[in-house]
Amino acid sequence: MRQPNHLRATHHSPDAPGGRGPLGRADLHIHTLASDGVDGIDAIFERVSSVGDLDVIGIADHERVDGALAGQALARSRGLPFEVIVGEEVSTREGHLLALFVSERLKPWKSMRTSIGEVHEQGGLAVVAHPLFPYPLCAQAWTLNRLLAADDPMVRPDAIEAFNPTTFGKLVHRRVVEYVRARGLTAVGNSDAHEAGSVGLGWTTFPGRTADDLRTAILEGWTGWHGSFHGTIEQLPTFGRQLRKYSTGIRDGVAGKVRRDGSGRDLGYPGGRRRPPRFDPETDAGRSGTRTAEGATE
Repeated sequence: MRQPNHLRATHHSPDAPGGRGPLGRADLHIHTLASDGVDGIDAIFERVSSVGDLDVIGIADHERVDGALAGQALARSRGLPFEVIVGEEVSTREGHLLALFVSERLKPWKSMRTSIGEVHEQGGLAVVAHPLFPYPLCAQAWTLNRLLAADDPMVRPDAIEAFNPTTFGKLVHRRVVEYVRARGLTAVGNSDAHEAGSVGLGWTTFPGRTADDLRTAILEGWTGWHGSFHGTIEQLPTFGRQLRKYSTGIRDGVAGKVRRDGSGRDLGYPGGRRRPPRFDPETDAGRSGTRTAEGATE
């Protein structure tokens, strides 16, 4: 059973920023239906609006940016009181990497060094996601040490995800915090949310309120991390929803091929059922639901 947020123990960065004016809040690691999340853009926006204290969110689906691009366009067209950063959680050979402030998808399974360089070539920021857990999708200390010691600043990460409320994050949290503090690294906190109800469970504070302010804060090391961990078995219902989503997606993909109507699984944004997925800001921005190949809203 999910514990209400106001009853959770909240952890804070010992080096959180202060003295530079009002602090904004950002959650930069959110997944949608477009990858392994279980909620679409509208549900995530409703959650952010109901929480009411996030100024910036980052949509970072695995190996794709289409949902994030659609989300950014929708937030702007609706005049929502928060900004959406386009991101991607990239799988590298040494672990997962958050690519933020990007506009094009990065190809997976390159070295983390190469992927960081490609993020920077797009003008983006590279944040190492959920590090130090002994699992192939988490960067280890030797990888980070090698990157941080690189002569070329283009291949160094801009920040480390020091707070991640998942089981992985909880088990190594103290070690990650000690690693970050010992090396004077920029640290951020995120929810790594795979369902709308978890958005905002981890967050980053920064001087200012805008995405541009956040970008400056990360580059200058003016960020702090905060958040509450999931309960031991709290994420099990989300795993169940993921399994049901995958089976429904397979069914919808097969049905679209049988009907030959150019439709497929729901990616959680207008135009996301069409194949290939297409979001048209001129016609789809502001719409609720998802349009099929024929243009009907579902």
